[in-house]
Amino acid sequence: MKRVLEIDKEEFSEILEKTFSEIVHFFNSLDEISTQPNVKLEHQKLSYEGWGSKKVLEYFQQAVKPIISGSSGPKYWGFVTGGATPAALIGDFLATIYDQNTQRINQGGDISALLEVETVKMLLDFFSLPDSFEGGFVTGATMSNFTCLATARQWAGHQINKNYALEGVSTDDFVILSAEPHSSVVKCLSMLGIGSNNIVSVRKKDETREAVDVEDLEQKLELYKAKQIIISTSGGTVNTVDFDDMKSISRLKEKYNFWWHIDAAFGGFANILDEYKHLLDGWENADSIAVDCHKWMNVPYENAVYFIRKEHSVLQMQVFQNSNAAYLGNPEDNFSYGNFTPENSRRFRALPTWFTLKAYGKEGYQNIVRNNIQNAQKFSVFVENHPALQLLSETRLNCVCFSLKENPEKSSKLLDIINENEKIFMTPTKLNNKAGIRAAFVNWRTSDKDLDVAFTEIQFALDKMDI
Repeated sequence: MKRVLEIDKEEFSEILEKTFSEIVHFFNSLDEISTQPNVKLEHQKLSYEGWGSKKVLEYFQQAVKPIISGSSGPKYWGFVTGGATPAALIGDFLATIYDQNTQRINQGGDISALLEVETVKMLLDFFSLPDSFEGGFVTGATMSNFTCLATARQWAGHQINKNYALEGVSTDDFVILSAEPHSSVVKCLSMLGIGSNNIVSVRKKDETREAVDVEDLEQKLELYKAKQIIISTSGGTVNTVDFDDMKSISRLKEKYNFWWHIDAAFGGFANILDEYKHLLDGWENADSIAVDCHKWMNVPYENAVYFIRKEHSVLQMQVFQNSNAAYLGNPEDNFSYGNFTPENSRRFRALPTWFTLKAYGKEGYQNIVRNNIQNAQKFSVFVENHPALQLLSETRLNCVCFSLKENPEKSSKLLDIINENEKIFMTPTKLNNKAGIRAAFVNWRTSDKDLDVAFTEIQFALDKMDI
């Protein structure tokens, strides 16, 4: 029988060298790669015998490489997409090569779980959060929010002597309060059986803001005090990076009994800069926090972390414990991330974050975050000074929302022309019932020259629309 997977070491080394050459070329030419290529891929039937790695790589370079997006590059400003620092890439390559299932710290575990614990501690220090939190790595903000809200759900049941993990959910027992939840939070409520329609909306500060009106929040805390309450707040909303008033919510937590969750997917990075950390004053009093690493930390997808207070670890384990198999042992005696996270199969996801934190330190990330905020401010000045454009919101941090001054509804057409030219990429948005465009700056590479390209592209699109 032919052994199709037998390795010819010399040929494999040659393929790896070609692959590495491709990687280096892509990394070094990201500035020029299309932000939105015209994607067309001809379907190939599966070969019964297989092509072999060498031929597949050749086909990839010819048919697939030309339509790979430069979404990790400096001029891609959609979806709060970070890039990947050189150190993070090294960590990610090694995570793939070592191919660890990061689970257990003892009894058959390996260094990957220990390094994840160390990385979580580094991140707590990075964000100036107390060691009363524990954490772990998941795929993204959605699963980080999911892990936190699943534990919050278990807490709500525990208050009335119910174990939702065993008995199922009764949403009559508790209520979810939020002013401007991210779509991933809404999705999580659907996945958790709580129901995405069961969020009770809290009034916002005013029509120009996305942050919660604390007075209305307290009124709703009074209104629903007979139920168990979970509050989902924003450590930077996705559109305008608006922050809920953490100090005031901290004071409310002293007065009322509720679970406080903060979605700080990228806004949490404000806490590493002295001039912006006031936006998160009090967040250390939350029960759970979600942060994305593949956003402002600039590590490759899929990478995020959750922080949950140690006092809730039993509740978290009740939700996620994986103890039905005898060979896994007692989850209370043998720590395993499989008992604290949604996934039983876990990539060595902490390694790229560990690498990049060790390589650049807090100061390096302060420079990245500060640079991106300056990018956003410069972009805002361009919009404010342009006779055909207007800001839809104050630019608080790193996201700029703008539209055409006349006929804002035509902003989508303007965006289509900009994106189709493949030099920069932005996404549509809507604020205060006005259609607009959103640019999110989180990439470590973005510089003034990229802004200059954007200004040229916007003017080109305006000229094409005869505006």
